[in-house]
Amino acid sequence: MCATCGCSDDAGTRISGPEADDHGEGQEHGHDHGHRHGHDNGHGHGHGHGHGHADPGDARTIDLEQRVLAKNDRLAEHNRRWLSGNAILALNLMSSPGSGKTTLLERTLRELGTEVGVSVVEGDQETRFDAERIRATGCRVVQVNTGAGCHLDAGMLGDALRALEPPRRSVVFVENVGNLVCPALFDLGERFRVVIASVTEGADKPLKYPHMFRTADLVLLNKVDLLPHLDFDVEAFTANVRQIRPQARILEVSATTGQGLDSWYGWLRESLAAPGDAVSAAGPVPRRQPPGRS
Repeated sequence: MCATCGCSDDAGTRISGPEADDHGEGQEHGHDHGHRHGHDNGHGHGHGHGHGHADPGDARTIDLEQRVLAKNDRLAEHNRRWLSGNAILALNLMSSPGSGKTTLLERTLRELGTEVGVSVVEGDQETRFDAERIRATGCRVVQVNTGAGCHLDAGMLGDALRALEPPRRSVVFVENVGNLVCPALFDLGERFRVVIASVTEGADKPLKYPHMFRTADLVLLNKVDLLPHLDFDVEAFTANVRQIRPQARILEVSATTGQGLDSWYGWLRESLAAPGDAVSAAGPVPRRQPPGRS
C-alpha cells in the first residue's frame, strides 16, 4: 500500500492485452511504488514542513517517501531513454473523470491513426471498458488496472510498454487514471503532458489543482460545443491556467463535433517531428528491479 495517500490494495496492479490476451487472464504483478502526496495548500510530503514537533516517525516517513520517489524517477528515466532511443512520442493524458478524455482519444485515433503509428496504454482502477472502446478503433492497446491505486507510475508504464511493443517512430498515448491530484506527481518518462479539462467543470480548476496544471505542456479545453448552454467563463479559465503555467498552450476543442481538433492534430504532428531530449540504444524496455532492491 502507498505510504502517503493509501492508494493501491492487496490485489495489486493487473496488465492485460494487447489483443492476444483479450479473453484471458491478465498478467499480474505487485504494485511496488510510492509517491508524493500534494495538497491544495501548496506543500507536499516529499519535503520537510514544520508542524511544531519533531516526531521521529515523521522523519522516517519522509525518508521512505524520498526513497520510493527516487526509485520512480529512475524507472521514469529508463522509460524516457528507451522511448527516445526508439523515436517514440509518449504523451501522458491526464484529467478528472468525465472530461471526455476517452472520447477525444477515440476520435483522434480514427482521424489520425492511419497517418502515424499509434498505440495506447489505458489506466483505470477496474474494468476494460475504455480499452475495448480504443480497440474498436483498430488501435493496439494495453489495459492497466490499478486496483485501488489512483494513478499510474513509471514501473506500470514500463510493464505496459513491454506488453505493448510499440513500433519505432510511433505515438503512445497514456490515458492516466481519472484524477486531478496524484497522476500529476508521478513522472512516467513521457515527453509531454496533456491536461484535458471540460467546460462542464469549474473555470477555477487550475487554481484548485495547481499540481496538475503546473507541469502541463498542453491544455485541451473540451466540450466547447456546450458553451451556449453553460455559464463557464473561458477567459477566466485561460487566465487561471496562465497564472499557474504561463507557457502552456491552450486549445479549445470538442471531441463530439470536431471543433478545434485540427489544432490538436497539428500540435501532435509538430511534437512527433520534434527531436527527443535523450538517446539510447534500441532494445527491450529495461525491467524494473524486484521489490527490495534499489
